[in-house]
Amino acid sequence: MEPIGIFEIIIGIIVRFWPTWLGLAALFFVGLTFRRRLGLFGQLFGSSVGVAGIFLCAFWLFTAIFAHIIAPLDPRVQVSIMKNAVPGAIDPETSMVFLLGGDHLARDVFSRMVYGARIVLTIAPAATLIALIVGMMLGLPAGYFGGKVDNVLSFLANLVLAFPVILLFYLLVTPGIMDTPIPYVMAGLFFLFPIVFFLMLFWMRFGSRPEKAWLYMAVTLVIGAWVYSGLVFDADPLGIISIEPNELNIFVAVVFASSPGVFRIVRGLTLDIQTRDYVAAAQTRGEKPWYIMLWEILPNARGPLIVDACLRIGYTTILLGTLGFFGLGMGPESPDWGTAIKDGSRVAQLRLYFWTGVTPAVALMSLVLGLNLLADGLREESLKD
Repeated sequence: MEPIGIFEIIIGIIVRFWPTWLGLAALFFVGLTFRRRLGLFGQLFGSSVGVAGIFLCAFWLFTAIFAHIIAPLDPRVQVSIMKNAVPGAIDPETSMVFLLGGDHLARDVFSRMVYGARIVLTIAPAATLIALIVGMMLGLPAGYFGGKVDNVLSFLANLVLAFPVILLFYLLVTPGIMDTPIPYVMAGLFFLFPIVFFLMLFWMRFGSRPEKAWLYMAVTLVIGAWVYSGLVFDADPLGIISIEPNELNIFVAVVFASSPGVFRIVRGLTLDIQTRDYVAAAQTRGEKPWYIMLWEILPNARGPLIVDACLRIGYTTILLGTLGFFGLGMGPESPDWGTAIKDGSRVAQLRLYFWTGVTPAVALMSLVLGLNLLADGLREESLKD
């Protein structure tokens, strides 16, 4: 059967993304309607750069959420007759249209691109969040206390930053390392930081009201232990939370390499903010150091940290693609964009069947562009305050 034309392919792709369009419409309706009540996020709707960033990021976010509805096939399903099929090719048996063609293993390129967004937007934000918490928990005391605490923590951070990044990731993500306890020990350490962070946050805030503090801390411990057991030990009793060994490896590598950068930013912000009058007022009231760090300094450092988080998610997205391209990321059957780019980047593959490599590359580029535009919009709005 003859493939459909380019116009029909575009219309077909637009139609397949209908859940994403509905999500975007709802997001922009809420954002524009309640713009004044949404704080910094609402202010982004008054900036063209911010709107563009929100649109691109939200597009891939809703695509990841509704991937099972948007994608016509499972990303690992093979249809033998569709090997290296051109975009718009039609399966004669089922009359299904391969909107973006098939790859060298006869898998639907469009479905793999859609499911690839789910993988990227699961690992990149989560790893960035853990790296931010680790960096904050170490950067706050380094900047506030100074002295030996600052010297030791800064030395450790500089030690990691001085190591060649590519070599560092190669060592942390190489397949053989999963046979050792190193990634599991590192994961166990890193995943403790969020639990400790929220325990200290609630205790410092509600320490004078023990009944409320213990309630929040108990909930934190229960949820934290549940998530911790699933991620580190793969022992979630409900079977909801789990992570594949190669995903855990990548997760640990990203957190380990990103945390020192966050540490230096938080340390610098702490050194600046601790000279402000409201910090001196808190010290005069006799507030504890960790209360001052968590409830006086950290909230006033949120602007630069939010901007850095957006940029860091973009860097992590590129990193995931780079690791996948070099075969150090997910498994070879994974639909993540880096692996898809690697599969489509062979000389013959790229020359004859360019769409298999170009499609995930365009998806990766658009998501990173959206994150950068979102960071620029946040920076512009924060400077106005």
